[in-house]
Amino acid sequence: MTETLELDGCYIPSEDIVAREIEGEIILVPLTTGFSDDPEALFTLNETGKAIWNRLDGKLTIEGIADSLCEDYEQEKADILNDVRRFAEELLSRRMIVKVA
Repeated sequence: MTETLELDGCYIPSEDIVAREIEGEIILVPLTTGFSDDPEALFTLNETGKAIWNRLDGKLTIEGIADSLCEDYEQEKADILNDVRRFAEELLSRRMIVKVA
């Protein structure tokens, strides 16, 4: 059963993921068995992905992350929230983030 992303939910990186910064890029590596055969198992984050990933601290909600990014980028909040939501949904579907209880 796939978990649904909650905009008012707080999320953190899964304990089954290791994030490494290499030459300015963050690479997410799953630690769970079976992922290594999947060519899409490794996740390389662009600047926007890094900005979102670094805010997944269990304190900010998804909407709060978008608000925080609005302070750094000159874009409409609706556009930023849509980008954050889509990225977080992808991470959640891959079990790379988990909701804080």
